[in-house]
Amino acid sequence: MAISGRFVLLVLVGLVPVLLLPGWGTFLLVAGSLLALAAIDLVLAGSPRRTRIVRRDPGNVTLHGTADSVLTVSNDGGRRLRGSLRDAWQPSAGAQNPLQGLDVPAGESRQVTVRLRPVRRGDLKAPHVTVRSFGPLLLAARQRTIECPGLLRVLPPFHSRRHLPSKLRKLRELDGKAAVQIRGAGTEFDSLRDYVRGDDVRSIDWRATARRSAVVVRTWRPERDRRVVMVLDTSRTSAARIGDEPRLDTGMEAALLLGVLAERGGDRVDFLAFDRRTRARAGSAGQGNLLGQLVQAMAPLEAELIELDWQAIPAQVRAVSAHRSLVVLLTSLEGGAPEEGLIPTAMQLSRQHVVVVAAVRDPQLGLMLQERDNAAGVFRAAAAERSLLQRAAVTAELRQHGVEVVDAEPLELPPRLADMYIRLKAAGRL
Repeated sequence: MAISGRFVLLVLVGLVPVLLLPGWGTFLLVAGSLLALAAIDLVLAGSPRRTRIVRRDPGNVTLHGTADSVLTVSNDGGRRLRGSLRDAWQPSAGAQNPLQGLDVPAGESRQVTVRLRPVRRGDLKAPHVTVRSFGPLLLAARQRTIECPGLLRVLPPFHSRRHLPSKLRKLRELDGKAAVQIRGAGTEFDSLRDYVRGDDVRSIDWRATARRSAVVVRTWRPERDRRVVMVLDTSRTSAARIGDEPRLDTGMEAALLLGVLAERGGDRVDFLAFDRRTRARAGSAGQGNLLGQLVQAMAPLEAELIELDWQAIPAQVRAVSAHRSLVVLLTSLEGGAPEEGLIPTAMQLSRQHVVVVAAVRDPQLGLMLQERDNAAGVFRAAAAERSLLQRAAVTAELRQHGVEVVDAEPLELPPRLADMYIRLKAAGRL
């Protein structure tokens, strides 16, 4: 049972005769009258127990997009259902109108639409709906919470999609015009043409030269159907916020852009989210849209407050691809002890694969270097300088062992990783 504001107002008004005509008789008369009215109103209210609610799930929506959760309210009772309905979405779902009025005649149904604008990625839930039914006098109400689970999957926004047309244009130019002349691990024969000054002598086809009595060179183009394996770190270091989002989300943006670009380039793409166990997997080996698979796999991911098991990563990559591949580690350069985790693992992978380490750098470090107006600013600048030097040292050691490194700020990481992929293609290393 719930008491309305109108009932409270009547109680206050009823205190007037009690104050003017003090005595138990007056008090009991007023109180009894009010309780009788409330009881009659409660009896005449529609029964929430005879109410059925069916939810139509909003499905999927990208972060900061909008979706509608539609509730069908059926009144199976014999009285009109007047009152309100509250849809219990969790706060991050961003329900714009969770509390709505109800007016459902007996034996009929009405639809209620709750507009959602989520502010957090992942699976968001609404476990139940609360219905409050008032009587005709609006003095008292019946209330019941009805189990009506709802699920909204909020997908990564893929803001880096805007870079895709320019990167695809570069990839098509590479595939159609800029044939490489030095055969690498990831190139295949394209055509023969006459030798011109400046061509590498190693590309000369001596048999064709003998047949044509002119020097002929072979050209090569980046081989299609290569393997690209992306490993996203979901350990504790991915929980750190860089700018307006966690490091994990920036890694997702970079993986989405690279994955779609590599698939359009004719390569096979595999995605793996890992810390101490596999959190998600997706790939283009099967039928279907790779982008759809990637965003569905990434949507429920959250950073786990545990250390990354670096020793298990080579086995995970080997389980995905036993052949030479481009392995992209989306992780942190400063997490834990790189000389015990990241560097040995990258070195081991580089013996068989082309390895790229992609890490996001906090733009605040550059700002801290310039703030030296007081003692606190000097200390912050010294801490930023030390962090940047440590990142530079790790980067230098990785490159010394043949590992490519992309270390960039959040907005720059996805396009720079895509550029690295195109450069490796152009050099015939894939």
